[in-house]
Amino acid sequence: MNQITAFSAADILLPEKNSMSDAWAVCACDQYTGEPAYWAETERLVGEKPSTLRLILPEVYLEDADVTERIAKIQQSMQDYLKQGVFKVYPDAMVYVERIQSDGKMRAGLVGKIDLEQYDYNKGSVSPVRATEATVPERIPPRVRIRRGAALELPHIMILLDDVQKTVIEPLAAQKDSMEPLYDTALMQGGGSIKGWLVPAAEQTRILAALTALGTGSGEEHPLVYAMGDGNHSLATAKAFYEEWKAANPGADTANCPMRYALVELVNLHSPALEFEAIHRILNQIDAEKLLKDMTAALDLRSDEVAQQAFTVLCGGKKMVFYIHRPTSNLTVGSVQSFLDGWLKANGGKIDYIHGADVVEKLAAEPDSLGILLPDMQKAELFPTVIKDGALPRKTFSMGHAADKRFYMECRKITAE
Repeated sequence: MNQITAFSAADILLPEKNSMSDAWAVCACDQYTGEPAYWAETERLVGEKPSTLRLILPEVYLEDADVTERIAKIQQSMQDYLKQGVFKVYPDAMVYVERIQSDGKMRAGLVGKIDLEQYDYNKGSVSPVRATEATVPERIPPRVRIRRGAALELPHIMILLDDVQKTVIEPLAAQKDSMEPLYDTALMQGGGSIKGWLVPAAEQTRILAALTALGTGSGEEHPLVYAMGDGNHSLATAKAFYEEWKAANPGADTANCPMRYALVELVNLHSPALEFEAIHRILNQIDAEKLLKDMTAALDLRSDEVAQQAFTVLCGGKKMVFYIHRPTSNLTVGSVQSFLDGWLKANGGKIDYIHGADVVEKLAAEPDSLGILLPDMQKAELFPTVIKDGALPRKTFSMGHAADKRFYMECRKITAE
């Protein structure tokens, strides 16, 4: 396989028409983790209908005492759905997706499989498929437990392409009328709606050529073609499980091993529907005066000399803008987070990651607290920064609201025949 075309067609499973309903698709398992009521309502809406809810473990339940029983039930449901004929198989398939988000914007995507041999989530990786944010190793083993023994995988993984000329996914929109429709359904609890079409073989050939051109045209010795958007730890889990399988099966045929691949959705970074939002920081149980003094010295912060990297500090009722004259990263958030990681380790305190600036202002007013408002990351900065700095710090940016995250729809078998 050409190194650059890590993405390819997959044997995709979708519900037969009599098993498809608006209860089938549910939101990514790592969303609404602080809102058990959301998942209770999802349970009510699904009832007895076939649903991806029966095939995933919402992370709100990950620490519950009955998690082992939940995992066993999920794995049994996968087997039951396969035996009961819930699915129709689409061999060597790609699916063109149009998602209407909660804000009414349309996000186009392309579902297929990614080669885990060409993915390395470690910082400094030069693989064609790379993580954009730091991967937390501790988050992987609980997810491997779910994948180990599972007959199916369901992706909430979104991988981004830096396709300025819109050569890969966007041309499919003009082909919709001649493509086979696969689904057209509303998504529950404010998730908008989604449609999918089967991509013809000729279009698959064009897509693979366009993906190859993205890599060869970059001018990079080790081109970054596929950058993680959402589901970083899910893809890392698939990788860890595959490596575990390889170690247990030396000499096995890895080229045709289903565990070698993971089902993903490609999305163009330059889609108008994709918006990057800053994730701010709130620190508490700290000596705020010392933190600000130490950060000023480390990053050469100045309030009156403009520099490329700037952020706002909220402390003691004051709102102060600082410019970084000694950056340690390509991005403001990288310079700030790198300092905070070291300072908290040496001095103690707590850090939390907040989406709304108004919430940070409120929390920063508490004693022994300090808030940091960070600028929105520009989409054009993502690929150059990952190439230059490696994976970004955790919580660098948010890609849309929870209701707009990927909903589970397509499945793929990951057990050997």
